[in-house]
Amino acid sequence: MTYCIGMVLDEGVIMAADTRTNAGVDHVATFPKLFTFENTGERIIIVATSGNLATSQRVISLLKQQIDREEPVNLYTCDSLFQVAELVGSTLLASESHYRSNNPMSGVDFSSNFLVSGQILGHEPEMYHIYPEGNFIRTCQDTPFFQIGESKYGKPILDRIITTETPLNQAMKCALISFDSTMHSNLSVGMPIDIVIYRRDSLEVKIERLEQDDRYFNRLARAWGGGLRQLFDQLP
Repeated sequence: MTYCIGMVLDEGVIMAADTRTNAGVDHVATFPKLFTFENTGERIIIVATSGNLATSQRVISLLKQQIDREEPVNLYTCDSLFQVAELVGSTLLASESHYRSNNPMSGVDFSSNFLVSGQILGHEPEMYHIYPEGNFIRTCQDTPFFQIGESKYGKPILDRIITTETPLNQAMKCALISFDSTMHSNLSVGMPIDIVIYRRDSLEVKIERLEQDDRYFNRLARAWGGGLRQLFDQLP
């Protein structure tokens, strides 16, 4: 299991994903689940994945092959992020069907969820949550963030803090606290954390990785935990 967050704010986009993959207590590994596609100066596309790792890796590989082969429909030829979401959704559905048809009696859950975000030159930043069935929904003014994977533990802080007007630096801090809360309650989510902070209209992006010993993250986690305990002691 994993945990991914995506936010679309007035200042830009934040996406983050942990890298832990758990196939049992004796098989824990690290795999990236946050990916960027950059056509310099024209578009930025950011993708986060959760669910079956083989399915999500196949989808990412197919999306890259479509670009490399210069197929008529690929992430760089879509006219809008809506069309990008449709392409990712159809590729996801085809990948799940591929594994199910070849393993009809396995009982394995081949489903995956995707978050797709970014900006195309001349368009507003957008974000879509793509379900295993290939359909999707988009963020809006009332719901500016999505979560996939182990979402329940880190949701309360996002519900209380995040609006479209939240500055990027504050939203990043909120995202990291959400990860800290999730990791405290679920061993299937863990460091390192990959994070993207995309500023509107910059059309430039870079994935940053926070390791286990990251000083800022650990200081933030200690301050949050200590502040909660102090507030609890003050309650009547």
